[in-house]
Amino acid sequence: MSLLRRCRLVAHALVALFGMALVLVPPAIAAASTPRPAAQTHAHAPMQPTTPGGDLVPTPADTAPADTTTAANWAGYAATGTTFSSVSASWVVPTVTCSTGTQYSSSWVGLDGYNSPTVEQTGTDSDCVAGVPTYFAWYELYPAGSVVIAPLVTPGDQMNASVTATTATAFALTITDATSGWTRTFDKTLASAQLSSAEVIEEAPCCTAKGGILPLADFGLINFTNAQANGQRIGAFTHQRINMVSALGVKKATTSALALGAFSVTWNHR
Repeated sequence: MSLLRRCRLVAHALVALFGMALVLVPPAIAAASTPRPAAQTHAHAPMQPTTPGGDLVPTPADTAPADTTTAANWAGYAATGTTFSSVSASWVVPTVTCSTGTQYSSSWVGLDGYNSPTVEQTGTDSDCVAGVPTYFAWYELYPAGSVVIAPLVTPGDQMNASVTATTATAFALTITDATSGWTRTFDKTLASAQLSSAEVIEEAPCCTAKGGILPLADFGLINFTNAQANGQRIGAFTHQRINMVSALGVKKATTSALALGAFSVTWNHR
């Protein structure tokens, strides 16, 4: 084979390889630079009874103790029976399992909302946005809108949160990411707060344009620890265990027994 022919073959091979590189590289670059999905703000409403328009209905005796009630949007514990000035708890941000679509799960501490129309609360979300896991912290004084907190959170982060009523209408909402090393406190007011309950909750938030509860993201299992109200373990007060059950009777999330201020919530269905 002549030297000229050999040079031409080498040149053709280089052109082919360069063309393959042009085809292969852009997708890799695009994948590496895909932006994190934006936090999807939504409301964290008061507890909604499973039966529309009815009182809280105990779950069947064969599936839960007598002190357990059902709600369409909450799972966890609520303390009642006195005036509450503080609530606090800790948890690890759960990892969501996403397939397709968008689902939501919110972990938080708050005052009011169990038997009153406002909620003063702060927590984290573990959501699936168009099938992509999305995590963030937030606070809200319902019915005002939820406010996303700027520092990122990631699954596995140790969170500590508290809500304190400094007066009958003023609140300090504090959330700490002990893993990343940041703390944020927000001083807010809400004139209509009743301070009638304190709760530690895993929630299916709301709402769509047509209203209603949003699909619950598969958060697996979350452990809440050091759950306190008014500086005491939440179990020291009249308290209610809450399981999340749809209006059709579908069990969405179940709450474990309370032991020394600790309990878990397990995902069952979206």
